[in-house]
Amino acid sequence: MILFRVYKLLLYLVLPLLAFPSFAQFQADNFIERLLKKHPDRFSEILAKPDKYQIQILYTKIDRNKKNEPHFTTHGYRVNSSAYFYPASTVKLPAVALAFEKLNKLGIDKYTPILTGADRPEQTKVEEDTSAENGLPSVAHYAKKILLASDNDAFNRLYEFIGQQEFNDSLHKKGFTNARIAHRLESPLTAENNRYTNPVKFVKDGKVVYEQAGKFNAQEIKAPEPVLLGKGYMKDGLLINEPFDFTRKNFFPLEEQHRLLKTLFFPDQVPASQRFNLTEEDYKFMYQYMSQFPVETDFPASYTDDYYDGYVKFLIFGATKTRLPRHIRLFNKSGDAYGFLLDNAYIADFEKGIEFMVTAMIYCNEDEIFNDDHYDYETVGLPFMANLGKTFFEYELSRKHAVRPDLGRFEVQYDK
Repeated sequence: MILFRVYKLLLYLVLPLLAFPSFAQFQADNFIERLLKKHPDRFSEILAKPDKYQIQILYTKIDRNKKNEPHFTTHGYRVNSSAYFYPASTVKLPAVALAFEKLNKLGIDKYTPILTGADRPEQTKVEEDTSAENGLPSVAHYAKKILLASDNDAFNRLYEFIGQQEFNDSLHKKGFTNARIAHRLESPLTAENNRYTNPVKFVKDGKVVYEQAGKFNAQEIKAPEPVLLGKGYMKDGLLINEPFDFTRKNFFPLEEQHRLLKTLFFPDQVPASQRFNLTEEDYKFMYQYMSQFPVETDFPASYTDDYYDGYVKFLIFGATKTRLPRHIRLFNKSGDAYGFLLDNAYIADFEKGIEFMVTAMIYCNEDEIFNDDHYDYETVGLPFMANLGKTFFEYELSRKHAVRPDLGRFEVQYDK
């Protein structure tokens, strides 16, 4: 009986992947390396020291048939799901999707005000948001701030609404089995405190429509083995000459990040068990704010000069402060922390009819000291990301597409 149950479980896990082979797998060939070697001016130093920079890349070509149905060809470079890197703000994208999914399950509109309480000394309340048009926090406004400007507090509030255990269980059930979401971001809370999440309630027209008590995850979220990186780290102004402990830090492997992006942009190509329960309006919302520039935004109204076009756009644009073209859009979620720089993007040129997906990570920490704020983002990471995006974009321009894609699904109306 036990063997039969195991067999059924394996079939449940494997058959969906067999049904979508081009979607679930990537080719660990030398396609990306050969492409990068054609541009020694851009990549010679990086390619000469791949171990130092710990580069991982996934690139997906998308070819449409006459029915506009997509076919995916994914190539990988040094992708290793067991090699640890800190995922930084890229964990915010699944937070938005899971928060929307939870609201849909509860029958609550994403614009309904959410009030966060506190039932432990280290927790903080939120009952207003002056950056919102109505002055009140909502899951929609938190999601907007995450997708537009990678707001850490907004992520923390969604983390509290979802709950640590539910966050992880939900991702694992959808096949993102190696993801570990263990903590709030830019927070002084300990690993133990992060297992507790705040009480929340939704209020509409002065009435509580849903109330959720504070939660505790009885299962500790940590790596199966110790994860110790680097030569040292700063603590209270002092250098500690020991590796930094990432054992209880977040983890989100590159392959799973890339698959999440595909799941959100091509849900019809994913087995139903792996999809998020999102409405078409949810998808449109995410597409809009993943690609909208901060200066195109009404609220928060503060997203002006300090939030330049390339603020969180690493691939192709390298976080440039110059005005970016409006016909090329990165629907992305990037991140940088502890010297790890990442971007995860569906990229579309609506004038030329080009679309492709890239997920990439590079380690930019020459001295291998953490928490010293001496990372090499500007000199190494961002130039690499810009060159990588440009190289794939140029390749897409040069290759033959049998059918020009209809990208109408992703052409959204921006705030202004």
